[in-house]
Amino acid sequence: MSELKDARVLIAGGGIGGVANALALALKGAEVTLFERAPEFGEVGAGLQIGPHGSRILQSLGVYDEVIAKGVLPKNLVFRDAVTAEILTKVDLGHDYQQHYGGVYFVVHRSDLHSVLVDAARRAGADLRNNATVTDVVTEGDKVRVVLENGEEHVGDIALGMDGLHSRLRPKLSDDKPVGSGYVAFRGTFPMNEVPLEEEIEDVVGYIGPRCHFIQYPLRQGEMLNQVAVFQSPAFLRGEEMWGSPEELAHAYDHCHESVQAALKYLWTDRWWPMFDRNPIDNWVDGRMLLLGDSAHPPLQYLASGAVMALEDAKCLADYAAEDYRGDNANWPKILQDVNAERAPRCNRILTVGRMWGDLWHLDGAGREGRNELFRIRDTSSYKYTDWLWGYSSDRNR
Repeated sequence: MSELKDARVLIAGGGIGGVANALALALKGAEVTLFERAPEFGEVGAGLQIGPHGSRILQSLGVYDEVIAKGVLPKNLVFRDAVTAEILTKVDLGHDYQQHYGGVYFVVHRSDLHSVLVDAARRAGADLRNNATVTDVVTEGDKVRVVLENGEEHVGDIALGMDGLHSRLRPKLSDDKPVGSGYVAFRGTFPMNEVPLEEEIEDVVGYIGPRCHFIQYPLRQGEMLNQVAVFQSPAFLRGEEMWGSPEELAHAYDHCHESVQAALKYLWTDRWWPMFDRNPIDNWVDGRMLLLGDSAHPPLQYLASGAVMALEDAKCLADYAAEDYRGDNANWPKILQDVNAERAPRCNRILTVGRMWGDLWHLDGAGREGRNELFRIRDTSSYKYTDWLWGYSSDRNR
């Protein structure tokens, strides 16, 4: 395909979003150069949950089979009360769900998804460069100039700012700062046969409780167990600058069921992730630069859609550009504005609903009791409240 023949795109940031955009645009015929500051490509972390809104895009990018081969298709999403371990509700991810949404819900190691996208982008002709830190992007007439830390400058038709939560490029559009949630995540992946479990885990299981939650699911064809413990940091509540620590983890789940407490032994304690997002902004365009991914819309993780939003960005931009570029560099400003107009309401809704969902998970007292009852009585056959999330498409003919 050559809809974007002669189009030159420069990308700052080589995470999942940056590489997905490089792949999507290269597949349409664009000349893509991506700059990643790390000395090699890789993703830090553990498991990712990818809903059908993401698996459909991986199909369109031609990497679905390769990614799925490295992941797991869980049978259900299961919500349990963290204090009693009672099952509150389930979302069946089987045939009816897959037919309704036109895709599967799967889990995969972050590094496995990233490596597949890197290899595919290179096969498609994208130039992915390491040890290259972008410090500025300047629009000059009908071109954009990207400046690297080492003094190099590169010229293209457009630039994508995809340098993450702590983006150096976002200040060109907003003076906001990352917002600390007060919650910190500890993660761990261990061989399944090394973790004593009461029963085999074939689902994504989430224990939700007062000021904490705990997630478990299998990875790498069931050979690994992924666990995430998230809790409110007392140090954050005290106003301390450094918050979240193994010392806090040691007592964060004292009020929870023994099955949760036993699983805490299988977490890494040499690293942890204080959880930040940013307040939504409506404008992501500065001249011929467009912010996407976590630079534009970094979410808290409660809707499991951070990586998927970056995949959605990639499909939307590549599709709109393929339709409207028509070999004319003058069309890019409208393309960027149209992508911004399509994506900002979608992503900002995920940011705000994600915060609310987190609050719901962590209720105590009467709030917890009311939430549990609502979960128990929900209509498990209805997709009324999830179609907006999992059924989304940026296609103009939707």
